Amino acid sequence: MLAGASQARGETAAPVRAACPDQLAGRADCYTGRDANGAYYALAVPTDWNGSLVVHAHGGPDLGAESDPERSLDDLGRWSVMVKEGYAWAGSSYRRGGYGTRMAAADTESVRKVFVGEFGRPRRTFVHGQSWGGDVAAKVVETYGRRGGAYDGALLTNGVLGGGSRGYDYRVDLRVVYQYYCGNHPRPTEPQYPLWQGLRAGSTMTSAGLRARLQECTGYASAPAERTALQQRNLDDILAVTGVPERTLESHLRFATFTFRDIVHERLGGRNPFGNQGVRYSGSHDDAALNAGVERFSPDPTAVRDLSYDSDLTGRVGVPVLTMHAIDDPTAFVEHEAAYRDTLWGAGRDRWLVQSFTREHEHSALSDAEYATSVTALDTWVRTGHRPTPRSLAASCAAFDRTYGTGCFYDPAFRPGPYASRVEPRPGGLRWPAMTAAQERAWSSFEGVGIAP
Repeated sequence: MLAGASQARGETAAPVRAACPDQLAGRADCYTGRDANGAYYALAVPTDWNGSLVVHAHGGPDLGAESDPERSLDDLGRWSVMVKEGYAWAGSSYRRGGYGTRMAAADTESVRKVFVGEFGRPRRTFVHGQSWGGDVAAKVVETYGRRGGAYDGALLTNGVLGGGSRGYDYRVDLRVVYQYYCGNHPRPTEPQYPLWQGLRAGSTMTSAGLRARLQECTGYASAPAERTALQQRNLDDILAVTGVPERTLESHLRFATFTFRDIVHERLGGRNPFGNQGVRYSGSHDDAALNAGVERFSPDPTAVRDLSYDSDLTGRVGVPVLTMHAIDDPTAFVEHEAAYRDTLWGAGRDRWLVQSFTREHEHSALSDAEYATSVTALDTWVRTGHRPTPRSLAASCAAFDRTYGTGCFYDPAFRPGPYASRVEPRPGGLRWPAMTAAQERAWSSFEGVGIAP
């Protein structure tokens, strides 16, 4: 059992020594514990510590009811490159599974405080987040990272930076388009529910059960020659209309099922934050029939408000933010970066942002040489004021690749198209405006509003 496994919520115990992941054996001292909110965490201090700290915000969200005692150690192994580069590392498993960007941001800040309480204030502190963790880390910067605050900079990689109120619209589209063609989620013989719920609250469907239905309708897991003509047409239409890559179709549908259920039933009290009224679907073999038959719905304004408050970004940053995104990311489309750029531009803070892009094809991990390049460039920017550029990042990567041998794939000339070029905008859709600082303080103090903690 990990240290702190039996610790009750509300109590904080000092971290205790633990075995490091294999990637760091003999290179760092590692610690585990559980914070006052019940979140498990892991810490690492390299033997050649440079005095600075990287606080990691993990992605997901995981959907377990409790904090996962193994998650933070697994993340430490995955992001061991930060420790190998001389940075101490701290990561939280968060106090529970399920959606909640502000909850995850608070737990990320909590593990930073645990580290400071044990080892003292670092020279510099950076927050790193990948995937949904990019949204969490961006929220950390906006909440705790103003100039002179707890954080000196942020590294956001393959981040879900469009926010919850529009960042999942393409999965809303997948959910309704899938049901139009497949009609098995739910089946006509099963209890019916509006598709914005993802899944009805009492359903016992599992991920394996969902995969079976997807296979039944599209044959996605079979070789093309083994699919029926109807399965192939269903698959072609779903992919063409939604723009979801075939290799991640199942994972996107899983999110639009189980994570939507968590957002709607567990976090928003059954209210609907999603809508697709006015969206014109195209690319199928019969667009007229699709648009006439697909399920339509409008969001509850209070649900949009609360999801937006929890996970949308205001752009109010005052420290350097460096992003890196795979151009062919099949999960968090690269156009999320355009949404984030526009957010900072609208807030007048785009001077704090540098974005870089790589010719990679995966979502969950990028090249270690590129992570090392990025964190070093961010550190230099903070220390010296020398702002990196996409070209300077690409030029400096080769030196790190001599150590890691994982490749350098920067594309300095790439710029993503607008978010609306990839994800159908909601015509006239409700978007909760960014709050003023005073409104945000008042809203935060009002118990029971927003995403459940």
